[in-house]
Amino acid sequence: MVRQKFVINPLEKQTTGSCNGRGFDHFKTFLIRLTKRKTITQLQTEADNQNELKRTLGSFQLLALGVGGIIGTGIFVLSGEAAAKYAGPAVILSFILAAIVAGLAAFSYAEMASMVPISGSAYSYTYATMGEYLAWIIGWDLVLEYLLAAATVAVGWSGYVVHFIETISKHNATEWIVDAPVAWSEESSMFFTTGKVINLPAVVIVLALTMLLLVGIGESAKVNLIIVIIKVTVVLLFIFACCGYTHRNNYTPFFPPNEGAFNKYGVTGMLHGATVVFFAYIGFDSVTTTAQETKNPQRALPIGIIGSLVISTVLYIAVCTVMVGIVPYRTLDSPNPISEAIKGTPYGIWLPIIIDLGAIAGLTSVALVSLLGQSRIFYSMAHDGLLPPIFAKVHSRTKTPWVSTIIIGVACAIFAAIFPLGILGEMTSIGTLVAFFLVHLAVIIMRFTHKEVPRGFRVPFGPWIIPPLGALLCLLLMITSSKETGIRLAVWMGIGQVIYFTYGYWHSKLRHSNRINEDTAMDNLGIQSDEKVSSNEYVEEQSDVKVEQVVG
Repeated sequence: MVRQKFVINPLEKQTTGSCNGRGFDHFKTFLIRLTKRKTITQLQTEADNQNELKRTLGSFQLLALGVGGIIGTGIFVLSGEAAAKYAGPAVILSFILAAIVAGLAAFSYAEMASMVPISGSAYSYTYATMGEYLAWIIGWDLVLEYLLAAATVAVGWSGYVVHFIETISKHNATEWIVDAPVAWSEESSMFFTTGKVINLPAVVIVLALTMLLLVGIGESAKVNLIIVIIKVTVVLLFIFACCGYTHRNNYTPFFPPNEGAFNKYGVTGMLHGATVVFFAYIGFDSVTTTAQETKNPQRALPIGIIGSLVISTVLYIAVCTVMVGIVPYRTLDSPNPISEAIKGTPYGIWLPIIIDLGAIAGLTSVALVSLLGQSRIFYSMAHDGLLPPIFAKVHSRTKTPWVSTIIIGVACAIFAAIFPLGILGEMTSIGTLVAFFLVHLAVIIMRFTHKEVPRGFRVPFGPWIIPPLGALLCLLLMITSSKETGIRLAVWMGIGQVIYFTYGYWHSKLRHSNRINEDTAMDNLGIQSDEKVSSNEYVEEQSDVKVEQVVG
């Protein structure tokens, strides 16, 4: 009797099952791919062994970068708009509330930066905790934040430069080359043309700073340090020179009566004002994007993040208190509100000139830091394969991501040339709040999934007080944003989905490496299975021989 041998291939896929079952399996596989996470070991290996950038920054330079990135448009430009249109004298509380939200986020950023010192900032933290898809969302959101932050600052810089020229020379700049060609109508909820052509000064400053960033991070940090010293000196000069000219009547009513609209004065107006001036605190998070260019990042990054925010918050509250106390809040709706406030003092022309110079210097450093952070985000995303590799190209001499820097500079110049200050500022604020929200979640998750990983800084009081409270406050400020701002954010994120699913999903290095590892494992399994089958066949043949011998 001939024995038949049946060999089952363990790698052969089963064809049984319903179509619905196969569809569910495909969907499950798709979700698994979207939530693939980078391990902390992978991130630390990239930071230590695959770093093409040059480590030149210390704690003091990071502190200066943080202050340079924070003190700027929020206080020199948007503070007046928030007081005049939304909060009245309660804009002081708007700044305090925004400071609390930013401070809670700073703690979470400091812990994550000391744990994962890599240039991607919130993008990299999300990649390690919530997977690739959410990492892409936050990365694309950071593109919006830094790009529009730099454009907003450039528009504010343009306003102060024009005012400065008009102050010292009595020459009125030609309006059609210093204003946005489009604006937004609150009544009709539509864009309209203003008759202007381009905001030329804003374009010039963006392109000039882009060229500076191409020279190198060390040189950029030195220029930033000089600018920070100038603007902090000017801010202190305004506080101490004008604090004696405040009037108690200008603080009452502290909460002007609400005028029917949600964001028009009252408590809700103060909350909306916090959303507007939240832009003032954007900048400390950009410190984390320089992690791979920092010496001893586990120690230096928390110092730069928290220290710069504390310094800026104290100066903000003091400036705002003095400003709304000098003149009635409705007169502050100006591109240069501090200069408008000084008109309520007897100092004449010399103090406004100094303030304008300080504002110009301050806005310059903010735009510089924002452009710096944006190019590093693009570098990290391209390094992971989610964007084309050209964005990760590093210059052989300056060790900077020069292609990303040029592309971002040109895109920012276009936004600054066309759009008005208010739209750019609100879009930047809501983009930042989304990033802060996810960083808070990342801290909570990492405390449970990676307890053993050393941290140079820990959020005080554990993971269940500051991170959840910070996340809830971020949601509160996002809810108080205007409907139009939410729609614009949704459109931007929709564009991001198209880019991810047409390019990033298919070129992800993490998925590609996992696929190679899976194929290798399957090949090894196949070899082991073949060896096992051969061994079984040999045993069976030997058994047949013994049976034949017994029969014989």
